[in-house]
Parts: sequence; C-alpha cells; structure tokens
Amino acid sequence: MQRIIECVPNFSEGRDKKKISQITDAMSEVSGVKVLDVDAGAATNRTVVTIAGEPDAVIEAAFRGVKKASEVIDMRVHKGEHARQGATDVCPLIPISGIDYAECVEYAKKLGKRIGEELEIPVYLYAMAATKPEREKLPDIRKGEYEALEEKLKSPEWKPDYGPQKFNAKAGASVVGVRKFLIAYNVNLNTTRKQIASEIGAIIRETGKAQKDETGAKVKDGSGNTVKAPGLLKHVQATGWFIEEYKRAQVTINIMDHIETPLHKVYETVKEEAEKLGSRVTGSELIGLIPKDAMLEAGRFYLDNMGMTKAFPEREIIRVAVMSMGLAELTPFDIEKKIIEYHLRSEPGLVDMTLTKFTDELASESPAPGGGSVAALVGAMGAALCSMVTNLTYYKKDYTQHKAIMGKVGEQAQKLKQALLDAIDEDTQAFNQMQAAARLPKATDEEKAMRESVMEEANKYAMIVPKKTMDLALEVMKLSKTVAECGNKNALSDAGVANLCAYTAIYSAYYNVKINAPSVKDTGFVSDLLKKCDALLAEQNKLFSEIRGMVESRLG
Repeated sequence: MQRIIECVPNFSEGRDKKKISQITDAMSEVSGVKVLDVDAGAATNRTVVTIAGEPDAVIEAAFRGVKKASEVIDMRVHKGEHARQGATDVCPLIPISGIDYAECVEYAKKLGKRIGEELEIPVYLYAMAATKPEREKLPDIRKGEYEALEEKLKSPEWKPDYGPQKFNAKAGASVVGVRKFLIAYNVNLNTTRKQIASEIGAIIRETGKAQKDETGAKVKDGSGNTVKAPGLLKHVQATGWFIEEYKRAQVTINIMDHIETPLHKVYETVKEEAEKLGSRVTGSELIGLIPKDAMLEAGRFYLDNMGMTKAFPEREIIRVAVMSMGLAELTPFDIEKKIIEYHLRSEPGLVDMTLTKFTDELASESPAPGGGSVAALVGAMGAALCSMVTNLTYYKKDYTQHKAIMGKVGEQAQKLKQALLDAIDEDTQAFNQMQAAARLPKATDEEKAMRESVMEEANKYAMIVPKKTMDLALEVMKLSKTVAECGNKNALSDAGVANLCAYTAIYSAYYNVKINAPSVKDTGFVSDLLKKCDALLAEQNKLFSEIRGMVESRLG
C-alpha cells in the first residue's frame, strides 16, 4: 500500500494573495507532494493549506512552507478573528494510508526539530506527539496567543520542545503534532449577533459552558475554579464569531473525531440549539477537505430521514449530504476537490474510461489491463444489478414485507460495487508493480538482494489483489440470492444475471491468482492463499447452483 500522510499547516495570513502564493509555491515545488486545498479567510486572516503525499516529501514541503511563512509574515502587525501565536500557527500530520500514528509522531519530531534548529522558531509538540499531558490540546498551548508568548517563554514550564527558549517577534511560535483527521466546519446562522453563535458553541463543545448563579456570576468550586456544565458533543471544540464578508454569525467548530461524533450530528445539534435561542441555521461550510466516509455517513443519515433507500452511488449520497447541510450556501462545494480520496487521485484510471475506450485498451497488445481487471468489472456489474433489483422493489406496496432487507442489501451492493470498481485499477497497478520491480538494477549483490525482495512483495501483491476480488464477488453472489428470493419478480432475470456475473468474476480472479503463484518463492504464503481460494470456490459452486436453480424454476 502506498504510504501517504496529510499535512494541514495553518498560516497567519489570509488577505495578501501574493504572500499566500509564495508560501504555497514553496511547498508545491517538492516532488511527490500534492497541494490539495488552499482555504484563505480574510476575516480570520488565516490560510489553511492541505498537502498530501509520501511522508519524507511531505515533511520537506511542510518545512519549506514554514520557512517561507517566517520570511513573509510579520506577527508584530498581525490581526485576525482566529486565535494564533505564530506565522505558521499549527502544522499537524495525519496518516492516510500505509503508515500508522507512531510513525507519524517520529516524522512530527523530525519536522519540529528542523524548524527549531534551522529557523530558530520555538516549536511545541501537541496531540499524539505531545511530550507532556498539558500540551496535548492546542488551545492550552496557544492560551494568551501571540501577545502572551514573550512572557510565557520566560517560564521553565513553557520551554519549547525544539528551538530556542526566546521570543521570535517576527515568526512567533509553531505547534507541530499528529492527530486524527480534524474536520474544520462552520455552521451559518440567520443573525449578525456573535453572542448567539458563541452561546451555541459553548453549549455544544465538549468542555461545556460556565455555570452561573441567580445573579449571573460564575459558579466556583472549592478550589476557586469555574464550574462548567458538560457540553453536548464529545470531541468537539466550538465558539462563535461574526464574519464581515458573509454579514452573518457562525458557529465555528473543530470535530476532533468524526467517527464518534459524526458531521451530521454536529449540524443537527446546532440547528436544535439555534431554534431554542430564536435563531435558525441557514447552511454550513467546510474548511479544507473531508474524508469520503464522513460525507457518506451524513448522506445516508438524511436518506434514512426521508424514508429513502440508500442504494445510490457514492457521489449521489454525498450530493444528498451537501444539499441537506447547505454546504454550498456560501461557496460552491466541488465534490472532486473537497473529498480527500477523490482529490488525491493523480490522474483518471481505467474506471474513468468509456466502455469503448476500455475494451479497445483491453484488446491492445498491452498485457494490462487484463483478466484481473475484467474479473473486477464483471463483479461490479453483478453488484450494480443487485442494487437495481432492490431499487425496483423498495417502494413497491406488494413487497412491503421485504422493504427493510431490500434497503440493507441495496446499500451493501453499492459498497461492493465501489470496492470492485476500485479493484479494476488495483489489478493493473499490481501488474505494473511487478514490471517495475523486474526493471530494478542488479549489477551488485546489494542491488540483486533489493530487487529480489521488491519482486517477491510485488508478486505476492499480484496474488492478493485477485483474491480480494474473489472475496468481494462471493458477497455479490450472496446478495443475488437474496434479491432472487425477495426482490421484484419482474426483475428476476436481473438477479439471475447478477449471480452469473459473480460466478464469472470469482473464477476469472481465481485464474489470476493461480498464474502468479509460481512467481512467489514463499511456499507457505502460496499454499495458504490457494487453500483459501479452494474453500471459496467450493462455497460459490454450491451457492451458484442453488441460485441458478431458484431463478430458472421461478422463470418457468
């Protein structure tokens, strides 16, 4: 799997386009890094840049961005709505694929050390990279902001993790760390009153709001600390502000863990609290990018609310989420640019070709795409047919008793369809990796050993990919049985074709596993994988015959 990390540096400049371009240009010059998003805010005077790529390249690009920011931004004259304490205020790393949090922490330390030593900027490590519990949360490190930094640096308690313990008046201080994917999100209100937005923010954020007595004074505990009422949402930071360019107040929110606290839950909670205060939510905006799964979960939530089936393609489900949360109210919401997985795709793949172009490519002298990609495509068509049958059944009165199961099967079919579509390109990529490994130099013993190791892994991967296609296609076959049994009888032939597609996909993928087996030297790996294939084939043969018999008997 390709090793990818994301980096989201926040720079304290959102108004001067020339300065912003200088910073982003410095990062984009690094090979192997893609600038995914540049989100500049005039009122906040802050730009959030999202880059992604191979870890070492991302660290190099991040350093260049920090360096350029320290040259073009002067914190002594900086003003803005957003809390900040440095030209590069915060620079988090987020693992995307092929790398874990522990490895990312080491990269964060590497970046922080270089910033501190080469640029003489005080650097604090936060979140998963924090060296002290009190430095885990960004607001705790940034308390007092830039204006308090000079005095704070005099305290031993605030000795930086890297860099000098002295005030850098021009660049301030930077915070580097590793965190989960943070969703920066603003909810729009139909009011200009910042107080309402701030009140909602205090109610929903995890840390809650200060309790007050009957005189309006804050309640203190025995130690003199302010007593707070718990907030409504875990893993949420929130406050309120007024944005001049939009002429409205917003609840500005950071969702620190979108798995436990989904995006749509945040939006709906703000709506409820706004109505209690006599205000209304008009829409929302996303700052930066968002994981695909977060938008899919939101879309499915709103489809459920409407009593609709969720058997839709990914982009359609995402479009429902965009409309339901008003994400395009203030600025256009481009799915291809705002969803991180879509944006990371460097170039169109086989799945983006027309049928004519794909079959022409298949018919050419090139060995890839080949049978493995065809196996995945046929499996995807089987999944699509299962979804179609559920859609032709879900709303029919004569099949009310099967509505729940059709909804579930339709959603599963769409997920399998997408996974199999992804496998079309993955199979070709596996073949290309084998070819690339074979071209590695082999002049020295060291080069030979390296080439042999890389080829072994590439050959194993070339077996793993079609085996995954087999697994996915078997699940499609199981769904075809359900739609043959419970689906609209007028679509029975489509259920039968779905079964045939799954059968073809499984055996086609199996042949691709087998043909690559002799190239793998690890006999234990080969033996284990082929045993799993044989067990799968036995299961699918029995299931295929059962479904075929059911369909043909019902067709008459």
